[in-house]
Amino acid sequence: MLADVDPGVRTAALHALACDRCKASACRPVAAEVLPDGLRLFRDDPDPHVRAMACELVGLWAHTHEEARAGLVAARDHDRAPSVRKKAGWYAPGGTTFRRTAPRDLATRGR
Repeated sequence: MLADVDPGVRTAALHALACDRCKASACRPVAAEVLPDGLRLFRDDPDPHVRAMACELVGLWAHTHEEARAGLVAARDHDRAPSVRKKAGWYAPGGTTFRRTAPRDLATRGR
């Protein structure tokens, strides 16, 4: 569904992967399986809603994967849509969501 021609379908697929409340079980997607697609979508998708939702998916690995952090920073600094730049800023290092979701050991070190 991440490659569907309809941007609404791509957005819904990203939401389903990123949102813990929408999952029937506690399983989370595996980074190796979905992070490359998330990075591709928020870098290349023509629809700003899709790129914004991709920020949430990529943000799941902002604390553990350098490519996620780099992608979020690039989107925060360079995306053509202000709404995507704003959302990427929340998930990028230093952003409100990044700080709120930091593992305890990272939060106490001020990362």
